Amino acid sequence: MLSRREYLGLSASLAALALKPSWLKAQQSGTVIKHAIPSTGEELPIVGLGSSASFRELADNGDSDAIREVFQALLDSGGTVFDTAPGYGSSEAVAGQVVNAMNARDRVFWATKLNVAGFGGGGADPDAAWAQVENSFEHYGAEPIDLIQVHNIADMPTQFGILKELKAAGRVRYIGTTSTFERQYAALEQHMRNEPLDFVGIDYAVDNTNAEERLFPIAEDRGIAVMVYMPFGRTRLWNRVSGREVPAWAAEFGAESWAQFFIKFAASHPAVTVVTPATSRPHHMIDNVGAAFGRLPNPDERQRMVEYVEALPAA
Repeated sequence: MLSRREYLGLSASLAALALKPSWLKAQQSGTVIKHAIPSTGEELPIVGLGSSASFRELADNGDSDAIREVFQALLDSGGTVFDTAPGYGSSEAVAGQVVNAMNARDRVFWATKLNVAGFGGGGADPDAAWAQVENSFEHYGAEPIDLIQVHNIADMPTQFGILKELKAAGRVRYIGTTSTFERQYAALEQHMRNEPLDFVGIDYAVDNTNAEERLFPIAEDRGIAVMVYMPFGRTRLWNRVSGREVPAWAAEFGAESWAQFFIKFAASHPAVTVVTPATSRPHHMIDNVGAAFGRLPNPDERQRMVEYVEALPAA
């Protein structure tokens, strides 16, 4: 028997699906698009789940039932990648409890982060960094963790040094670093050139393409996977398209919602491995993963997407 929450979640998901018959059909009968991690060739579905913003609100409120519904939507739709961080409130801890209760650990590519230095700079205390990592292992409930990244390139000598030790010991499969601040790109470029990174996590969207010139060429040359954050520009892109229908020509590459339009753009760059927008609603999760079906826009279509968004009034 379904609980009231499960019933409401399922009803919301079905209502959303009823509005998207063509991409739902693709999800039911098609194959999810996957991109390879350059350092190993392991393939990941191109759309995953982030755990900041509204997801964090659920976790901070202890709403494990709602989080379970989002995970179920991710997995049932063909996604696997989940990105979290100790800095996202209770997201890592509650998500770990949910995934373990679902016996779904072997179906989730678990990515978390390390940062005890803070975002304002300064050094990281090694003991505190090791304690944070051990907490992450406790939340996940197993070893190895798939991916740990230094959050916003904070004290890389200390924190990335710890990640290299963990990888050498077989406790983590992939390591990397992140930045969602353009002012950090110069430093990130140096780490991408000089450190053995498997992944970088960066901000990238149809109206925020600076990474194409500065970071993506290095990632492709060095064989570094790219995890994209904020494909919606947080709420910026939603504000720009408010009240507008997705252009009819977007259906040529299977984008039938604005979420799919934005995600397909981000995922279609050759350097990008996976896109991880956060959400707290299962029907949004299903819609997001819908971007991983059909095909991705080609270079001419990508340019058309950029020009279309540029022509919209600023948010």
